[in-house]
Amino acid sequence: MTILTLAQRQTWTRPVMALCAIMFALIISSVAQAHGVAEGDQGYVQEVSGVQFIPFMYLGAKHMITGYDHLLFLFGVIFFLYRLKHIATYVTLFAIGHSTTMLFGVLTGVSANAYLIDAIIGLSVVYKALDNLGAFRRWFGVQPNTKAATLVFGLFHGFGLATKVLEFEMSRDGLLPNLIAFNLGVEIGQILALSAILILMGFWRRTKSFGRHAFAANVALMTAGFLLVGYQLTGFVIAQGA
Repeated sequence: MTILTLAQRQTWTRPVMALCAIMFALIISSVAQAHGVAEGDQGYVQEVSGVQFIPFMYLGAKHMITGYDHLLFLFGVIFFLYRLKHIATYVTLFAIGHSTTMLFGVLTGVSANAYLIDAIIGLSVVYKALDNLGAFRRWFGVQPNTKAATLVFGLFHGFGLATKVLEFEMSRDGLLPNLIAFNLGVEIGQILALSAILILMGFWRRTKSFGRHAFAANVALMTAGFLLVGYQLTGFVIAQGA
């Protein structure tokens, strides 16, 4: 489904400006670091040893609920999905990708620069907004496989988190159960966040405003993605020069 009418395009200003303001506030806050983790949580992860199932499940849920990059991507994914089984399919694909690379990265010690990974995550937001706008069909005459793209970007999202977790040098004692608990928490947090988004989307879709502002909302989503990319690349350049 695409949004292409002139009347819809003329309504872009307020949503774009509002989302830009929100993203700017995130960028200048301490939360807006590459896969930012609260200082208290960092200390806990670094110091604890042994199986701590409930605390790590809580940390996983907290990461997802406060992970605006994840939520922006998922918002784009479900924007035009109306049936619960379709939503469940895409969310499951994202969860599989996220969990796979998170576990693989931490258990094997494979890492990458967190800023570059998070820049790719920002691009995933841009991609999904463009997909919702029907840009790829107009530009290239083909529609990308959205399920495959969701899985692939899920892999990047999980690898970005794994890269950050590796910096904390978690204890190997109880590592696997703690990682499983963390992933379980991520899925719980994802369900809670998506439930809230779907409730709000349900009310919005019942109004005439949805048809008028759907184009603008996806332009704003794309703008937010570019802001994320720019912020992370700036952080990468600064870190390299430090």
